Amino acid sequence: MLAAAGRPPIGTGWAVEMKWDGARTVTMCDGERCRLFSRNGRDVSGIYPELTIALSALARGRPMVVDGEIVAPDPRTGAPSFPRLQSRIHVAKPTGALIRTTPVEFYAFDLLALDGAPTTGLPYLERRRRLIDLSMSGPLVRTPPHWVGTDTKILLDLARDHGLEGIVCKRTDSTYQPGHRSPAWIKTALRKNTEVVVAGWLPGTGPHRVTFGSLVLGAHDDDGRLVHIGNLGTGFTTAGRRALWERLDELERPTYPFDVTPPAPVVRAARWAEPVLVGDVEYREFTGDSLRHPSWKGLRPDREPGEILIPPLT
Repeated sequence: MLAAAGRPPIGTGWAVEMKWDGARTVTMCDGERCRLFSRNGRDVSGIYPELTIALSALARGRPMVVDGEIVAPDPRTGAPSFPRLQSRIHVAKPTGALIRTTPVEFYAFDLLALDGAPTTGLPYLERRRRLIDLSMSGPLVRTPPHWVGTDTKILLDLARDHGLEGIVCKRTDSTYQPGHRSPAWIKTALRKNTEVVVAGWLPGTGPHRVTFGSLVLGAHDDDGRLVHIGNLGTGFTTAGRRALWERLDELERPTYPFDVTPPAPVVRAARWAEPVLVGDVEYREFTGDSLRHPSWKGLRPDREPGEILIPPLT
């Protein structure tokens, strides 16, 4: 179940959670071991072996399905850092050294099944109560709090003060709808975020002449067409830029992948890539034609290009 973007709702009947800057992940425990699955259904257990061990221990042999987020806390602040998670999210078999230097945690926030019986039809507060009763908390696993009846402005300020992404408001009587983006959950970000399809790149100059200058970004409109939504040249580390360039070099194609012809200056200068990479970006606003002041956060291998939509107008 996915949240719709919007302002915090007014009125009663809502619970509030913090919004975590990580990778949405479902944990499935069969009574013997727990496995981790990304939002697009990929088994990522091997990427986070320490979490499968920790979750299996906390499950204590009980079959269950738990929805949550894998995060990589910033060692200075403790706040989840998606750029930091990038060094783990692409490594199929992490070394012990990587696990030690870039620790990750699993934040549990919903219970979808317990002891073989689905709980998705239960109201949110009952699912949360049962999740809390499971005591799914340990060195690498947490069940973050939720608030009922607390002013959302106070919680947004709390999120800002702790360097978090924002808040998610959830109807206290909402059932869990797998795979659906529902207005029963509303996410409010302190910084606007969107996902993009990487459609190509513009050549770089100076220190970036051996990689790329900026990425050409796309997303799908209401008719399902892949359209150009701007270019992006900031937010990369040196190593991250080089690694992404190597991926793009392998994906180069002779023609643009858009269903609608992009602006002429982009067509003249760009080199094109197969539209298979999905990235996460921050931006100031979307004008309807392009993102203003976008900044790269990282690749999202847990997202499928076909599900990436243009952001709402701001």
